Amino acid sequence: MLVVIPDILSSEQLREAQKLLAGAPFVDGKLSAGDAAQRVKHNEEIQHDAAQLHRLNNLVMSNLVSHPQFQSAALPHRIAMPIYARYSHGHAYGDHIDDPVMGPAGQRYRSDVSTTLFLNDPTEYAGGELIIRTSFGDKNIKLPAGSAVVYPSSTLHRVDAVTRGQRLVAVTWIQSLVRDPAQRELLYELNSVREPLLQSTPDAESTKKIDRTYVNLVRMWSEV
Repeated sequence: MLVVIPDILSSEQLREAQKLLAGAPFVDGKLSAGDAAQRVKHNEEIQHDAAQLHRLNNLVMSNLVSHPQFQSAALPHRIAMPIYARYSHGHAYGDHIDDPVMGPAGQRYRSDVSTTLFLNDPTEYAGGELIIRTSFGDKNIKLPAGSAVVYPSSTLHRVDAVTRGQRLVAVTWIQSLVRDPAQRELLYELNSVREPLLQSTPDAESTKKIDRTYVNLVRMWSEV
């Protein structure tokens, strides 16, 4: 399941994020990659102790995590601090699958869901599409600034080479309450019906049945 979430950040928040990124120190992205990914990863990422990270995380993650569509799609249990990546001319990230377990010792988490949040306008760079391989073919993702795509971490994906300008993104990973992607998709679709009914006809018997079904499926499938 691929879920596109628009307008997570406002224009003002994007300008602040871009200003912070412009002043931050970047290092070779291979430093955060596993053995397999190092061979195909060519980008830069904000240095792990950069002074700008605290404000960036407060700005980006607070908006992402509080977004109801993100909550519904990811059903987050643990959420990683994001990596802020910069792709300049010639940078790309070849075909790869995200590592199944991430984080330092004592803070490990399973990567069930990946999220890419676009931080600058697609007209500012050429190339740089996120290509996600699905059973229905490759999906090319290049979203407006402030929008995000949520997708299973188990999917094969890549970032095509940037041929002009710079691509700025935040990437994070989620251990979901529901490990199975098919179950998460069913819950997402059910919740897309449940939420409007809870707003429009909360006392209707049909609404109560759908709400009860959703809640009990989460209870049945969740891992805590």
